[in-house]
Amino acid sequence: MRELFEYAVIRIVPRVERGEFVNVGVMLYCQRSRYLDLRCRLDEGRLGVLDPYLDPAVVVAHLAAFRAVCCGGEQAGPAGRLTAGERFRWLTAPRSTVVQTSPVHTGLTGDPEAELDRLAALLGRPAGTAGPPPAPDSATP
Repeated sequence: MRELFEYAVIRIVPRVERGEFVNVGVMLYCQRSRYLDLRCRLDEGRLGVLDPYLDPAVVVAHLAAFRAVCCGGEQAGPAGRLTAGERFRWLTAPRSTVVQTSPVHTGLTGDPEAELDRLAALLGRPAGTAGPPPAPDSATP
């Protein structure tokens, strides 16, 4: 049975005033199956092209906090106590920070986890690259 899902691309925006970003992952939410997860892969070389002074360790820490809220639980603070849908909405709300998300997109799937893997492979590689995409989560914070 196919079900509706929502997803957003996770982006690193080193200098908000410039509007430039690097896609680093995808977050997917399926209400029916109560599924919320993300896949991230940080390419430090691509990030360095946009801002050579941005410390990758700071970005990894921000992504780890983003992941904690996505997963929920006490380690995520007050946001971790929200439902999966509320956490998805909180994480995809527009903001002017280093970690941002794209607008939310929708689709249908019979397997949310496989769909997340597919989207991460498709959207996580640089535009114009050929061949197999990099493995999802190979540099997950």
